[in-house]
Amino acid sequence: MSALEKLLAWPARDYDRYARALWTAAEIADATGGTASGPFQVSGVEMDSRDVRPGDLFVALKGEAMDGHKFVDKAIANGAAAVLVEHPVDWPHVLVEDTTKALKALAACARERGAARVIGVTGSVGKTGVKEAIFTALDRSCRGAAHRSVRSYNNHVGVPLSLARMPGASAYGVFEMGMNHAGEIAALTTQVRPDVAVITTIAPAHIENLGSEEAIADAKAEIFAGLEPGGTAVIPADSPHFERLKAAAHAVGATILSFGKDRQADVRLLDAVPSANGGSLVTAAMGDRRLCYTVAEPGEHWVANSLCVMAAVHAAGGDLGAAGLALAEMGGLKGRGARHRIPVAGGNALLIDESYNANPTSMRATLAQLGHTPAGRRVAVLGSMKELGDFSDAFHAQLAEPLAAAEVDYAVLVGPEMISLARELGKVVNNPLGKPLRFAHCTDPGGAISALEEYGLVAGDAILVKGSNSVGLTRLVSHFAAREG
Repeated sequence: MSALEKLLAWPARDYDRYARALWTAAEIADATGGTASGPFQVSGVEMDSRDVRPGDLFVALKGEAMDGHKFVDKAIANGAAAVLVEHPVDWPHVLVEDTTKALKALAACARERGAARVIGVTGSVGKTGVKEAIFTALDRSCRGAAHRSVRSYNNHVGVPLSLARMPGASAYGVFEMGMNHAGEIAALTTQVRPDVAVITTIAPAHIENLGSEEAIADAKAEIFAGLEPGGTAVIPADSPHFERLKAAAHAVGATILSFGKDRQADVRLLDAVPSANGGSLVTAAMGDRRLCYTVAEPGEHWVANSLCVMAAVHAAGGDLGAAGLALAEMGGLKGRGARHRIPVAGGNALLIDESYNANPTSMRATLAQLGHTPAGRRVAVLGSMKELGDFSDAFHAQLAEPLAAAEVDYAVLVGPEMISLARELGKVVNNPLGKPLRFAHCTDPGGAISALEEYGLVAGDAILVKGSNSVGLTRLVSHFAAREG
């Protein structure tokens, strides 16, 4: 065999022997205890008829306000190959008693079949970005045989749906788990049964429901309860709750792999310097190894995220070289760092889309990154941070300091919770440059759009848009990004 033939010859994989169809009618019926109307195969699983693609299985879920059975015909019209239902229909289907329970049963079967190494990801900040980075790193090294939960499908419906979509031939599965209350991750992790459980960081997100950061750490640590025997817990060494997380991992017999700047971290940051593309050049220690790689995403928080990714990939038995290449090539996700060049007076402005979520920690991190972004003027559009309860006023008012440190020229505050920050900014005469910090307080995204239009964006501006998803700042992003050429 020539050198070229050796290069082109892919090694055989154990998981190549699995069927290429995602599910057959018989497999769905066996997994769910249902009855199939006849033979069929499906290539995907979907619960929203609007998102159905040709070949999908449409699961007609029943909720408090909506019944998916009303959309069976629409799902078929959109190309569904079959449906999972609680009463007979004229289309190919599997009949079950309860579609929600059936989806969980299908998820359990998907987790059981095959030989995928499964990684579960949770945390107060950065879990979706870290999940995507881990997936991209593993997918690169296994020739497209990695699977992950899409978007933020991380709740009691999204997790089993994501599991049910995992092909039997998968080499890796990466699943995000979220929560608003204690006990929710415990229910999800027993479905995912991760080989590697990752906690990105602990921050006061959902503190309204949990009361303290310690309680948040305990709720996130529930992910360890589902670890497979011999599993690994990946935890942040720099967190003030490190010992708490470590104790929870030890309690289930997990191997612990820590990451961060701390001298005792297993994946330890040695150096990070700005790179030419706005990201970072990172050097880290992993035992007696030295890892050198580029992170395309800007900001110190992504340096920390990259250490977490390297730890998770190592724990899963993945290729660290491929992980470094993946981090160098990753772009920002929609709502989580995507960057748009929008035409404005005199040229282009940079719009940074962080509109999907916000808490005090992530707000400070993204404002700090805005402060390091080269710009003629810096503009911050900040939406309310939700689920902070009695801590809300204080956390919002405290954003005055990172706004000033980032040398923001104009701030647009959106939502009723932002009134405390507006009051605080009204007390501040000057920022570090000696210029007044102009701001506007709006009730909704429409008002924020008008405020920006009135301010007059010009070439060289950098505009950060960040807030909790329910504030609706995606509308503002879409309004300005639609101009992108």
